[in-house]
Amino acid sequence: MSFHKVFVYGTLKRGEPNHYWIMDKSKGLSKFVGVAKTVEKYPLIIGTKYNIPFLLDAPGRGHNVVGELYQVDETMLQHLDILEDHPSFYVREIGKVKLTADDTVEDCWIYLIKKFKPEMLAQEHFEDYSSTGAHGLAYRERYLRDKSYDIKQDVFPSA
Repeated sequence: MSFHKVFVYGTLKRGEPNHYWIMDKSKGLSKFVGVAKTVEKYPLIIGTKYNIPFLLDAPGRGHNVVGELYQVDETMLQHLDILEDHPSFYVREIGKVKLTADDTVEDCWIYLIKKFKPEMLAQEHFEDYSSTGAHGLAYRERYLRDKSYDIKQDVFPSA
C-alpha cells in the first residue's frame, strides 16, 4: 500500500470545518503526524466572499505557515484532490515542512494556488489559519454557498 504525506494549513486542520474530510475512513486512511511549519515562507490569505484560506504560490513572501502533517493512503489523497479541485484550482506540489516537536524536515504534498490575481498578494498574510480567528472572516461552508457562483472568478487573473 502506498502512503503519502500531506500538509494541511486551512479548513482541513483539527477543529476546522472540513477536518471531517481527512478523517472519513470510508474515503481512505489518514494518520496525524504532527504540527508543522512550511520551511519556505508563503502568503496565506483569506479570500473570496466565502473567506476561503489560500496558500499562494509566491515563495519567499508571507510567513512560515503553521499547519498539520498527515500520512494518507492513495485513496484519501484522491479524496483530498476532489475537495481541493486539483489540478484545476489548487495544485498539489511537493514541498518541505518542519515538524515543530523535533525540527524534523519532511517532504510532503502541499496544495497551492498557482494562478491568482496579483492584488491578492496585498491582502493580509496569516501565519496560522483559524476559521474563527480575530480577523472576523468566518469560513462559509460549501452547502451554504450560492451554487451558481464560481469562486475562481475572484482568484484567477482575467484572460
